[in-house]
Amino acid sequence: MGLFQGHSVTLIRIFPYAAIKFVALEQIRAILMPTKETRDSSTRQFIAGSLAGVTSVMFTYPLDLVRVRMAYEVREAGKKRAGLREVCKIIYHEPAQQIHLLNFYRGFLPTMVGMTPYAGVSFWFYHIITRFARQHPLVTPYTRSPIQFDEFADDLTFNQKKALEKPPLKTWAELLCGGLAGLVAQTSSYPLEIIRRRMQVGGLLEPNKFITFKETILDIYRVKGFKGFYVGLTIGYIKVIPMVAVSFLTYERMKQVLEID
Repeated sequence: MGLFQGHSVTLIRIFPYAAIKFVALEQIRAILMPTKETRDSSTRQFIAGSLAGVTSVMFTYPLDLVRVRMAYEVREAGKKRAGLREVCKIIYHEPAQQIHLLNFYRGFLPTMVGMTPYAGVSFWFYHIITRFARQHPLVTPYTRSPIQFDEFADDLTFNQKKALEKPPLKTWAELLCGGLAGLVAQTSSYPLEIIRRRMQVGGLLEPNKFITFKETILDIYRVKGFKGFYVGLTIGYIKVIPMVAVSFLTYERMKQVLEID
């Protein structure tokens, strides 16, 4: 059960985080890419993804910090593990900040900085790789069963019209594209992930001090050098690649089910 410490907060956080991220993405895309020609712009896809990621983090960051702290807490023998309420009280009463609510924003700066390449690269690369899969000369292995209806028919359903414009990928191809997007995004932003985690658990290590972004970078480099910014990257791949793959697959399939353009 120790491997699931903080999982309840993860479930509480992920719903608004993912919802805000994808809703913000669609709204920002509508503004930045109003025409079919602009939708193919890689730069605009990157900007839209980055802004969507930053927007979602702004609303859900305190829950992320609580989740990390609950996962990091180690229960001593014979003592009960701290629950959600207890961890929130501990964080709130740490003397590092005069305004106690700011204790819930340890590591907020590197998170915002790191979310720009992470979300931006994730959505950008996903757009690139799925477009390649749909336009590849050997497109049959990637897309689902060929369209069997007349594209000029007047009574086409919403899903049929969307399938002509944007052929849906097979499940394995969708998962592969999402997984590759997660891999590229994780690699590009991982050093900032290390810095963020280090700052988030700083309250446990030094509750009287609010460690800055610069101090955290220097401390990591002093102890482990450049390699210190990539500690645990393999585990990061094991977590992020399937998570992003399933996330994109579920999002695309639910848009089809709910007939969302």
